[in-house]
Order: sequence, then structure tokens, then C-alpha cells
Amino acid sequence: MTFDQFLPVLFWLLMGLAMLVYVVLDGYDLGVGMLLPLGQGDAERDTMVSSIGPFWDANETWLVLGVGLLLVAFPKAQGVILGALYLPVTLMLLGLILRGVAFDFRVKARADHKPLWNRLFFVGSVLASVAQGWMLGRYVMGLGESAADYAFSTLIALTLPVSYVLLGACWLILKTEGGLQRRAVVWAKRAWPAMLLGLALVSVATPLISTTVRERWFSFPNILALLPVPLMSGLALVALRGLLNSHRIVGAAPGEGKLCWLPLTLAISVMLVGGLGLAYSLYPYVLLDRLDVWQTAAAPGSLKILLAGAAVSLPAIGLYTVFVYRVFGGKAKALSYA
Repeated sequence: MTFDQFLPVLFWLLMGLAMLVYVVLDGYDLGVGMLLPLGQGDAERDTMVSSIGPFWDANETWLVLGVGLLLVAFPKAQGVILGALYLPVTLMLLGLILRGVAFDFRVKARADHKPLWNRLFFVGSVLASVAQGWMLGRYVMGLGESAADYAFSTLIALTLPVSYVLLGACWLILKTEGGLQRRAVVWAKRAWPAMLLGLALVSVATPLISTTVRERWFSFPNILALLPVPLMSGLALVALRGLLNSHRIVGAAPGEGKLCWLPLTLAISVMLVGGLGLAYSLYPYVLLDRLDVWQTAAAPGSLKILLAGAAVSLPAIGLYTVFVYRVFGGKAKALSYA
């Protein structure tokens, strides 16, 4: 494979990386938004919002990067994909706008208006999560129009928000203390079986509906080489559930709570392994069974210019993200604006 032939593959990998990082990072703060109504009192809800406050803008940068790479690197695919997903994309953007507006207004609004902005923050989080799940399901099935394709999209539209809720609960275990941290453990325990069921159903439904996926995963010797993928996900989920019963993640006494970071790490590992499995299922297609990377990519000369830009922007976004997480590490503080 020449360098010109490899360029479309490279941009496909960069686009996939950006979207995977977005799902992991913005997933937990969408999850916190969906958990907001369960907080006890304004002070606790303020702490929940404060835990994601410094990060959520940086998290959404990865979505902009992923969609931007689709637009400029695969111009022949973006019209087909975004055109078919016009309505859910609009709903997702509406949800993200609601979240952004509510995030600021809930702090500065009068006390009698604050519950309204809390509800809008919750609604925006649910709307964005469900829309993303629906789009992911439609995309994985190559924008198919059969009843099975729509049923699969509905399944993903339910499973992805539940996964976000689990990520959000694990984030709160890491970032909070006291009663809120203990309640976050309870929320994680409740979300865990729903996520497990959803992932199991998705894992069964995907090869049943897609012949391409079935042949890649269940042909011999692929099935032996790929067996570690579901095993790693399963072990991480089992370890996560066992850890939720441990005093080592909740700091009620000296020496306890030292492993509060581990539930989130395990939940993220499940998402990462799932993302790698999805990438294997889709390659080399930008749209499964319809458009591959070479059919839809921009001209090699254009991709080389774009690569120079990506070589600057991608590390810059990555370093900025790392910087934000280092600066605002530790437990969440009370939410306030000067």
C-alpha cells in the first residue's frame, strides 16, 4: 500500500479516534446530567454540575473534530451520512444547546426558576444521548431501511444512554465525597445490569442482522483471534460490579476510598474495547457495505494538506484536554461564579 493509498485509512482512524474519545469523555458528563434529578437538594445538584463544569466544553471539542474530519476528508460520504441523519443530528444539537444554556442559567437564575433549568439540563442530556444512540445504530447498520435495522437503532438508542449513566455515576464516585459519593455507588449498581443487558443484546443482534459483521467475527480462525475482545469486556464489567461493593471506593474512614478512580477506569475500558470491536467490524467502510474509505476520500493532494493541519490540531486538542484534567483534578468543589 502506497502512502497515498494509506492516507484515507489514516484519516478514517483519526476520525474514529476522535469520536471514541468524545463518547468516553462527553459520555460521563451527559450521564451526570441524566442523574441530576436524583441529587438531594440544590447543594448536592450544584456539586454534581460542578464536577463536570471545567471539562464539558473540552469534551465536546472531540465531537467537532470527528465531524470535521468526516466533512473534509470524506466529502463523498458526509452528504449521504449526515443527510440521512439530519433529524437526529438536529435533536442532538438541540439537546447540547439546552445543556449549555441551562448550565449557566441554573446558577444565576432566581431560586424559583432554578428547578426549571435543572429540568432542562436533564432533558438536554437525555435528548443528546438518545439521539447519539439512534445515529450510532443507524450508522452501524449502514443506514439500512428494514424493520430489523430500525429495531437495532432503537436498541442502541436505549443502551447508549444507560452506558452514559453508568459512566456518570462512576465519575461522581471519583469526584465527590460523603453522601453524594455513596448515592453514586447506588446509581452505578442500578445502571450496571441495564448496561450489561443492552450490551449483550447488541452483541447478539449485530451479527444476526449484518452478514458482513457475522462473517468477520464468527468465521474460523477469526473467532479464536477475536475471543479476547468480549472476554475483556465481560471481565471488566464483572470487576466493576464487584468493586461497587467494596469500601475501598468510598472514603468513609482513613485509608478508605483510595480506589475511587477504578470504577470509572473499568467502565471506560469497556467503552474502549467496544470501540475497537466496532472499528474492526466496519473497516474499510466509511458506511458499512456501501462506501469504503478509498471511494469517498478527498484527493491525495488535499489529504496531505489536511494531514499537516491535523498534525497541529490533534496534538493541541489532546494537550489541552490533558491540561484541563490535570489542573482541575481532585474532588469537586462548591459551584460558584464570580
